[in-house]
Amino acid sequence: MSILYGFHAVQARIKQAPASVQRVLVDEQRKDARMQQLLARVQQAGLVLEPAPSKRLDELAGHRQHQGVVAMVEALQLANSLADVLATLEPPEGNLQAPATQQAPLFLVLDGITDPHNLGACLRTADAAGVQAVLVPKDNSAPMTPVVAKVACGAAETVPVIVVNNLARTLESLQEAGVWCVGAAGEAEHTLYSSPYASSKQRHWHGPLAWVLGAEGTGLRRLTREHCDELVSIPMLGSVESLNVSVATAVCLFETVRLRGVV
Repeated sequence: MSILYGFHAVQARIKQAPASVQRVLVDEQRKDARMQQLLARVQQAGLVLEPAPSKRLDELAGHRQHQGVVAMVEALQLANSLADVLATLEPPEGNLQAPATQQAPLFLVLDGITDPHNLGACLRTADAAGVQAVLVPKDNSAPMTPVVAKVACGAAETVPVIVVNNLARTLESLQEAGVWCVGAAGEAEHTLYSSPYASSKQRHWHGPLAWVLGAEGTGLRRLTREHCDELVSIPMLGSVESLNVSVATAVCLFETVRLRGVV
């Protein structure tokens, strides 16, 4: 059993997996329209609703901003290992181009993202871009906490987060399965808009693809960088040297979405 809090996180779980919600606790003093909409959804789903004092909600949410909504939920059965991720990939054929009726798999690999707010924001972006799984290292990443779930606005319930022991070996496994691994690095020769591998002739970005991003400031670690198939940068035209990792993630993922003709 785990705790979700905040309107977005709780409503997303009710919508996606109502059977996993054991009960929903709401601030007994809050009667506004937004709360009434939530109460209607809870009742429509046939879930247990429990009015509670704000102090009780504070305790359950670890004294974080819960907006008067806390849910006790069961863990979802998402992919939970690298083997699960690799099982979704078909053997690479030719230029790795996905069938016309199906978009090729898209993954996100995060190296050294220790801020739970950044991790949650990356998950939200990953969900919006149709990412199949997010991979993070065991010893150099923020853990999945209620803070991450709240910032992710429901994406933590839909996008599998796979914790791996060794990021470099994980990239090797992805490559062996036919996944093209692109690292974002400020010193890269090409930008993501000028990569020779993004063209329609090469097709690398149109097949199974993993974006690899590091923390703002430190960037990718040396071994992670060396295990990428290519490195690209995001052009910076102003005075700042880098973007927040969640913003950089959005730029990279949605450039891939654009190139694939999804939008």
